[in-house]
Amino acid sequence: MPSSTTTETDASSALRRLTGRDDAVFHEGQLEAIEALVDGHRRALVVQRTGWGKSAVYFISTLLLRQRGAGPTLLVSPLLALMRDQVAAAERAGVRAVAINSANPHEWEQTRARLAADEVDILLVSPERLNNPRFRDEQLPALIERMGMLVVDEAHCISDWGHDFRPDYRRLAELIAQLPPDLPVLATTATANARVVTDVAEQLGAAGEVLTIRGSLARTSLRLGVLELAGPRERLGWLLSHLAELPGSGIIYALTVSAAEDTARLLRDGGHAVRAYTGRTDPEQREQLERQLKDNEIKALVATSALGMGFDKPDLGFVVHLGAPSSPVAYYQQVGRAGRATDNADVLLLPGREDQDIWRYFATASMPTEERAAQVIGELRTDEALSTPALEALVNIRRTPLELLLKVLDVDGAVRRVQGGWVATGQPWTYDRERYERIAEARSVEAQSMLTYERSTTCRMEMLQSDLDDPTASPCGRCDNCTAPWFPTGVDATAAATASSTLDRVGVEIDPRGQWPKGSVATGNIAKDERAEPGRAVARLTDLGWGGVMRQLFAAGAPDVPVTDDLLGACVRVLKDWGWEQRPAAVVSIPSRSKPQLVDTLARGIARIGRLEDLGSLDLVGDGPTGEPGGNSAYRLGSVWGSFAVGPELAERLRGLGGAPVLLIDDRVDSRWTLTVAARELRRAGSGPVLPLALAVVA
Repeated sequence: MPSSTTTETDASSALRRLTGRDDAVFHEGQLEAIEALVDGHRRALVVQRTGWGKSAVYFISTLLLRQRGAGPTLLVSPLLALMRDQVAAAERAGVRAVAINSANPHEWEQTRARLAADEVDILLVSPERLNNPRFRDEQLPALIERMGMLVVDEAHCISDWGHDFRPDYRRLAELIAQLPPDLPVLATTATANARVVTDVAEQLGAAGEVLTIRGSLARTSLRLGVLELAGPRERLGWLLSHLAELPGSGIIYALTVSAAEDTARLLRDGGHAVRAYTGRTDPEQREQLERQLKDNEIKALVATSALGMGFDKPDLGFVVHLGAPSSPVAYYQQVGRAGRATDNADVLLLPGREDQDIWRYFATASMPTEERAAQVIGELRTDEALSTPALEALVNIRRTPLELLLKVLDVDGAVRRVQGGWVATGQPWTYDRERYERIAEARSVEAQSMLTYERSTTCRMEMLQSDLDDPTASPCGRCDNCTAPWFPTGVDATAAATASSTLDRVGVEIDPRGQWPKGSVATGNIAKDERAEPGRAVARLTDLGWGGVMRQLFAAGAPDVPVTDDLLGACVRVLKDWGWEQRPAAVVSIPSRSKPQLVDTLARGIARIGRLEDLGSLDLVGDGPTGEPGGNSAYRLGSVWGSFAVGPELAERLRGLGGAPVLLIDDRVDSRWTLTVAARELRRAGSGPVLPLALAVVA
């Protein structure tokens, strides 16, 4: 075993090559971690601020271990953007790094060949890859035999208590248990409080076996501030007024996809070089946008949390939040993108009144229920795999939450992913209600802490450090509370008016369904002469402008009220801008059990203003649609199939229109199957083209 002195010498030499500086020295804790991994073959957890140099620890450790005959490092990394940065950084350090992920399947065979030829120092994979049947069963065992070190980046994702918990990360505990006790394991994160640190350390090894290196999480380059404005109009107006004054280029975070897209469009129209970056952005375009931001070709990316962990632009000048994340820990992680290699960077939070509604929506959407879990397990067999689409047709759960639930059940040992889909393991399984209640309570406490951060008069950085249980928390002397507001608070009147105009914009297209879902009551394509035409809604529930009105209108327990003049006027503007080939001649509504007064007054109001024939509504068959909004396509279609009928009088009046289009009025659109079935009934009864019009679109 080489001496510690030799390790220090070799590591220092590697650090100078990595940084390109002859005077480079290690930050406190870096060399300690490297020596623990290289000389002691220990398991280590490093919790250090962004920019401290966690990647230097695993790059240099990998180089030294490889020089001493060890196999390649397996690096588990959560995001494609992070992988791209890590591969590029490894190349600069003289480390041969390759990735296997969903964006580069054309490179997999070449990567496997390079691994076999021992031409790879670090293999980067996503946690999801560890449960890919072929990788898990055919490639991972051989890799474990040769592995020189395991690195788990963004290790807070392992923990239920982490702000960005991912079920696939929990599977790493099983992988670690398979490793030889003397194989080095490193877990790194910048966002872990004491509870997360304890949880991660327990999953890395037995108590006392894990070396935890934790430093101060203070970011001395960041100048934090909070500016509370009256509403979305003022917040967008502030961005229009002052974005150009912010230093360098940066990131503007929004809480929803639609808010990011709408904000980017507003700022571009105002002459600012910005682009939207969300979960809907194509992978190829994401890489291009990241490059444009790094090269300062654009002022900002307006992003959701899709641009988060590990995105590395050392000179990022600012981060602005249009709405607050649901926890100070998540907020700390996102603002950590700024000022990594600069003395100064500006961080400003513009909280919104709608933030808490959005937090609650995402919190409830991500939490599995006992009923859903039991339903999924009950439909799976132990001897025959079911694909996710096939399973989706059997359970009333949409694809994304179904995939999340399957991952949770897989980690719990109740189901297993195999070639062709999923099987039940047959192992006893009990819903861990206590655990989920504890997590929900922790999320609630975090949300309250975020509200406290917004309203407090104490040091902003000290509060973030305290929320991360940093014992070195102390006043920063730079934030708006330590000194004075460093940011302008005024909003230019012209900018506010422009923002108001954008927020008042109405009109969201509703794409018609063209195919019946697999495993449903109908199969194949929907006949073209029975389909709805492309429709329109006033707004999405997640929009910044009219979305706020819609969220109040459709909130749980909100009363059924007549349509307001403002909302009716918004509908008229949607109709005015529609651009249809032929003007509709009549209005027919879908009967609503939850908002009958709203739908009825809306339909009659549009008929009156547009001088259209008011045909009344479709008839409900029996009790009408069953079940609640949401669920997957097969179940939603089944719940509305056969629920509507065209009465004799309505049929006669439809035929009397001579094939002219009709407006089909509904209150809220979720799966689109209600509109699809209602339009089909109208067309089969002799109606001309059916043009759906709704107040809100759920997603």
